[in-house]
Amino acid sequence: MVGAQVRITLSLIAPTLVVVFAITFVGIWCAFRHRTYLLYLAAGCGLFAAGAMSQILYLPRDSGANALVSGMLYITAVCAATQGILNRVGRGLPWRAYLAFCAAILTALWYFFYIDRNLLVRVYVLNIGIGALLTVAALRMRRASAGRRIDTALFVVLLAFGLHFFPRTLLSIGTHAPNGPLAFADSPFWQWLQLSLAVFSVGLAITLLLAVAADTIDEVRHEGEKDWLTGLLNRRGFETRMRPFEQRGHEPAALVVGDVDHFKRINDQYGHSGGDAVLKDVARALTLSVRKRDLLGRIGGEEFAIYLPATDFQEAVHCAERLRAFVADTVRAPDGTSPVTMSLGVAAATAADNWQSLFQRADEKLYAAKRAGRNQVAA
Repeated sequence: MVGAQVRITLSLIAPTLVVVFAITFVGIWCAFRHRTYLLYLAAGCGLFAAGAMSQILYLPRDSGANALVSGMLYITAVCAATQGILNRVGRGLPWRAYLAFCAAILTALWYFFYIDRNLLVRVYVLNIGIGALLTVAALRMRRASAGRRIDTALFVVLLAFGLHFFPRTLLSIGTHAPNGPLAFADSPFWQWLQLSLAVFSVGLAITLLLAVAADTIDEVRHEGEKDWLTGLLNRRGFETRMRPFEQRGHEPAALVVGDVDHFKRINDQYGHSGGDAVLKDVARALTLSVRKRDLLGRIGGEEFAIYLPATDFQEAVHCAERLRAFVADTVRAPDGTSPVTMSLGVAAATAADNWQSLFQRADEKLYAAKRAGRNQVAA
């Protein structure tokens, strides 16, 4: 009796730890409400712990009900955790796929208990089904991950978790199921099941927490590189994104630096709120005009920069002229009638250029455009 109590107590350690992880995921979600995948992960942890406790404590006491309840908790836990992991990388599965999976597993569990009672088949159905879903999730996540080390680690842990169900089930239970609840509780299958679920579930939860922490760091860094008003890159973000281009070799490139004409007059006439509205409109116009490969940022008060990779000098001048014309045609002052214009300077990058030297030459051309009368391109 004492040995059984000790075994039950030790078996409850892993579910208890998983409950702690569920609470942790909910706590993180409270601080980052836009990360709804955290709620799926919390639900997966909670349902998994409930399924384990249902089996360990043998609740409900009826064998058939216990098999169905614990099985339902396990498979819904895996579905919730899978959806959370896949939603994190934008590759979630449709809910009808999960409903079909749950219905198939539960139907098989019901049939092989109440119609053709066979414990061995139920064990294989549940374990192979869960292992297959986790393996599919790992492969789907891998194709969508950003290639960071934490994503690779999460892929490895999830794939190992999914694949281990196949050999572990085969080697621990083979072709003969234990006869009776007590024999089942003392069987190698049950012992290896508890050990493997404890190790992999806790390991997966820890890896997910590390992935969430990495996501948070990336999000904070990304927000620190964005301009609060226009949503474009700020100067620090623009310079950071430009660094890889400095190793372009002999590939042509150019930098366009633009400034909103008479912006102080706009601020004086319409107030800072009117000036902010103009800057947002200019940013929106530039965003619509640049090419997908171009790099756009707000690097000063009313100053914008556009880096044009794989672009020769003549094409860069045409791009700058197109930007100038589009802003003049579409952006208006807060009165709705006065056009807003930009002056732009263009500099072609040389092999010896870094950001500072390239920017200095483009900035000199910008001031040349202003001296020449504004609303024009100097190159």
